[in-house]
Amino acid sequence: MTFDEFKASLSNEAPPDDVSAPLRALWMVEGDDWEGAHVLLQDLPDGNGVAWVHAYLHRVEGDLPNADHWYRRAQKPASRAPLPQEWEEIARALLQD
Repeated sequence: MTFDEFKASLSNEAPPDDVSAPLRALWMVEGDDWEGAHVLLQDLPDGNGVAWVHAYLHRVEGDLPNADHWYRRAQKPASRAPLPQEWEEIARALLQD
């Protein structure tokens, strides 16, 4: 799936079936389901973008100390980019687009 296809799917009722949990969480938070996105990732191992998306979710929430913790776990620098810019950066990286 390309980034453009993923972004276009935001107008659908549900996320695409063939995307990873971190991408599903990004889709959910764009649809104002922060809680569902967080629950989806809460108990998953950090790999494959889980910790990075978890960090992003806590930025969306406004909990920057918690976000910083998750950035460290993801081995990513703490982002202070505008949220839409970081959302796209993460989605493109996870889609390898």
